[in-house]
Order: sequence, then structure tokens, then C-alpha cells
Amino acid sequence: MCGIIGYIGNNNCILHLTNGLKRLEYRGYDSAGIAIINNKELKVYKEKGKLQNLINLLNEKRNEMSNSNIGIGHIRWATHGIPNEINAHPHTTNFAPIAIVHNGIIENYKELKEDLITKGAIFKSETDTEVIAHLIGYEYTQTKDLKTAVINATKQLKGAYALCIINENNPNEIIATKRFAPLIIGKGNNENIIGSDIPAIINITNKVIYLDDNETAIITKEDIKVYDSNNNIINKNIAILNIKEDNLNKDGYKHFMLKEINEQPNIIRNLINSNIVKERIKNLPTNINNIKIIACGTSLHAGIIAKYIIEDITSIPVETESASEYIYRKNTTNKNSLVIGISQSGETADTITALRQAKEKNATTIIITNREDSSICKYGDYILPINAGIEISVAATKSYTAQLITLYLLSIHLSELENKNDIKTKELKSHLNEIPNKMEQILNNTNIIENIAIKLSAYKDFIFISRGTNIGSSMEGALKLKEISYINATAYPAGELKHGPIALLDENIPLIAILIPNHITYDKLISNCQEAKARKAKLIAITSSNDETLTNLFDYIIQIPEISENVSPLITCIPLQLIAYYIANFLGKDVDQPRNLAKSVTVE
Repeated sequence: MCGIIGYIGNNNCILHLTNGLKRLEYRGYDSAGIAIINNKELKVYKEKGKLQNLINLLNEKRNEMSNSNIGIGHIRWATHGIPNEINAHPHTTNFAPIAIVHNGIIENYKELKEDLITKGAIFKSETDTEVIAHLIGYEYTQTKDLKTAVINATKQLKGAYALCIINENNPNEIIATKRFAPLIIGKGNNENIIGSDIPAIINITNKVIYLDDNETAIITKEDIKVYDSNNNIINKNIAILNIKEDNLNKDGYKHFMLKEINEQPNIIRNLINSNIVKERIKNLPTNINNIKIIACGTSLHAGIIAKYIIEDITSIPVETESASEYIYRKNTTNKNSLVIGISQSGETADTITALRQAKEKNATTIIITNREDSSICKYGDYILPINAGIEISVAATKSYTAQLITLYLLSIHLSELENKNDIKTKELKSHLNEIPNKMEQILNNTNIIENIAIKLSAYKDFIFISRGTNIGSSMEGALKLKEISYINATAYPAGELKHGPIALLDENIPLIAILIPNHITYDKLISNCQEAKARKAKLIAITSSNDETLTNLFDYIIQIPEISENVSPLITCIPLQLIAYYIANFLGKDVDQPRNLAKSVTVE
């Protein structure tokens, strides 16, 4: 779970490498490094901590790199070895003047390391990546051709990788290759750039080549040549990106997260007004008798809500499961299953593996993702892009609601395919149209939420409760608070509170309850809150109820617009996101880059 960059051209490479890494910081930020060839000499610069530490070092050493027009860079999220300068990338080898950067994880690194030591490799770090450097270096001593050495070395690797490699003996080319990890090549004018994601290259060019698995590219400043695993040259199409560089700015907001929270109404409005589900989901097999929703993290919470909606308006039973569990157990997926995989980045390793397994069982698959160019899409019979735009903040907000509205629209489509044009489906359609305006009502008046959040910021533990469709909302609210404020938060179905968790309650644990008055369990949920109040818990309600008696029960009430319970998760998520944001901001946390996290989880 790292970001890699490579540049070769007529210009000094340092600015391009550091700018690219800045745009990839959401992929990791516990150490960073670059390798360049300057005056025919390979040089490596690495620092632990945030990218700015590396930039400060490079500013001190700028006289050493004035003639470098080729280099590779890396921003790290640690998998093997603690975040420090030694474990930071790039890594080198004593076999040859070669440096590499790597995104991914190598599963057989221990066996390879033992063999390489017998061949003379001298290891310095704890990383699996250094094994790749030595393996390529050793193969280079056998072939004297870097491309062939890379192809031969990668055939011995088990796991996922995206690699950029430079060689002091070949100062006019970068080698790039990948398997199960994202990597794109941007084609410029007498300059070319390689990156893990579009933000890293968009300031250079909008012309890109997507490498497929087991392909290897030689990149010079004038040319890009791509080879298959048998060393045969292949033709690759050049795609044109329609992403503008200004989409990557904060537009006056303090953090990307706050900007992305405020972008949600228009994203939802555009998705509702589009006809993308009906356009993409045609000729769905008639033999489907069960649905399995597979996802991780925030996407999993969207899937939990979708289970309630699909089962409410169709006759199809639904299971929602964490991809990391699905892939390691016997399950009932078969040719009659519809498997829905959800991944913001489209590179989530667990979810990709789960979809690959589902395809092997002849299931029909639908992919819901923000990136149609991503790895997961190759396992989809149908692709539903959420069109949320690039999300920079590590904590997902706009991609969550875009996934959620897409799942609602898919639910309606499945109901209509069953010819269930009943009142529930018609009402759901009508209620969805109200969502963008009601989101804006909350976002246009956030002072109350901010003030409540500041008052809650002193607490170290939170409990979130809800019932029905908002169980997933509570889980997402708790996750957001944990992710960006580092405050412990746990979500429960409200009825489970008295079956154990109530033992935790006292005056030091706030309880946040989602209360939608037109739901069948509303009165039961009020009773659950009264039980918590009797244990002196501080109570916060997120509710559309105007019942004045709630003021005697709750310490704080966050009022949301009146809304039907079945679409309420699209509204309740807004104050939950804002509570987490305002608490984290007040506490001085790094909101967009919380510790230990990365945006694109490309390892299992």
C-alpha cells in the first residue's frame, strides 16, 4: 500500500518526483525516498516520516542533483519492517548499480531471501522489497540486460507488485512492470512519467497507457515499449483522461475531507439523474436466486445497508460479508449467485480475490467502483462506476454516499426486473429525489454540529447505536471517528446494548443514537436510550423527530430534515461525517492523512 513514481525527460526530475509523491500521499506517508541518476551516478535519498522530511533533505542536497533527468520515487505505508530510513524505498543491491521502488507484497520473500544470501546478496533492511532488488540484480549479472533480468526475476515472485527500476549502466531508461497492483504510464512530449495513480501524472499529461499484469515496459524520454512475459513486444492503446488538475485542489476548504463532504449533494444529484444502472445492467441472467455483497471497510458498511433495501423491495435473499473472510472459508456462491463487489479504488486486494473466486464458481458479478480502469473490473460482468471524482482524503466520504446511492438505484432496477413495480419501489424512487436538497440543508447550517463535536472532543470512548437500515450508518460513523480522531468508537444494533455492551456505560462514554421516527423500532430505540440514560451515559440524538420530550432524554440533539426511514442512511451519514471531522480538527489531528492508514489497500 504505497505510491510509486518515475520520471524521464529533458527537465530536472526532482520537482516532478516530489510533486508526484505529494499527490500520492494518500497511499502512504510513513517514509519516502527517491533514486536518481546524476552525472551517470546512481544516488538514493530517503527519510522516515512525512514527505516534507524528504523534501527538506533534497533541498539541502540540491547541488548533488542538478543534472538529473531520470529518477524514481516512493511514498510508503509499512508492511514489512518499521517505518525508518533503512526500510524506506528505493532499495538497491550489491549485485549491480540498480534501484527499485515497489508497491505490493511478496509472499515468498523468505525463501527467495535465503537463496539470494547463498548467492552473495547482502541485505540491509527488513522489507520484502529488498528481495526483489537483489533478485533483479542477480539476474542482471546473468543476462547483462535489465529488461530480461526483470522479466526473469518477476516470474519467481509470488504476490503482488508494481515496480519501477533504474540502472546506472542504462541512464536513459526506466523499466516498469506489475502484477495485481496498479501502474500507469503517462506519455508526454519528450518526457514520460510512471505512477501508481492518475493524480501523480496528470500535471504532465492526460495520455496514459495502462499496463496489464505480467507486462514490462521500457520507458525512455521519447518512447514507451511494452513486452509480454515471454519478452515479445506488444501494442498498447493510449487512453485520454478527462480529469482536470484543478479537481485536486482544496478550493478554499481547510481539508480535502471537508471539501469532499460538501461535494456529496451534487454527486448524488448527478447519479440520480443519470441512467447508468439501466444502461449498464442489461440482460441479467434469470437464474439468480441469491445475492452476495462483498466489500471491506466503508464499502462494507454501504453493503450492509444495501442488504436491507434489496430484501425489502425484491424477493432475493442477500448476504453481506467482509471480503477478507469470504476468501478464506467455504461459501455457497454458485452459478445462481449474483456477487456484488464494492471498492472505491478498485484495487482492494481482498475484494479482488473474492471476485476472482466468485468468477471461478460461475457467479454473475457486478463491480461498483470509482475507477473503471482498476484491477477489480476485469472480474466484473457488469461495471457500475460511482463517478465521485478523485477522493484525496484517506477517510472515505463522498465515495461512500456515491456507492450507497448506486446500490439504491441497483436495488430499484432489480425490483423492476422482477416486475415488482409495487408501491414500495415507487416510493423509494420518489424519496431518493429528495436526498440532495436535504443533504444541502444540513451542510448549509453546520454550526450546531461543530459546537456539539467540540464539546464531545474530550471523551475517549464512544458508542453508536441504531436499528434497521441505519445499523450500517452507525458502523460507518464509528469508523470515521476512529480513523481520523483516534478515539475508540464501537457501533451496535440498539437491541444488543443490553446483551453485554451496557456494562461499559457511565458518564464517561457518550452514546450517539440514530432515531428515525417512522420506523417500526423507534419506540424500542427510545427505550434503549433510556436504559443508557439510567447508567448516566451522555446521550446524543441524530433525528428527524420533532418530539419535544426528547429534550429531557438527550443531552444534545442534531436535527436532520424529515426523511423516510428507508433512505435515511443517505442523510444520517452527513452529521456523522461532520462530527468525526470537527472532533479531529479541534484536536489538531492530521485529518486527510490519519496515522497508520492508506487510501488504497492493495495488500491482504
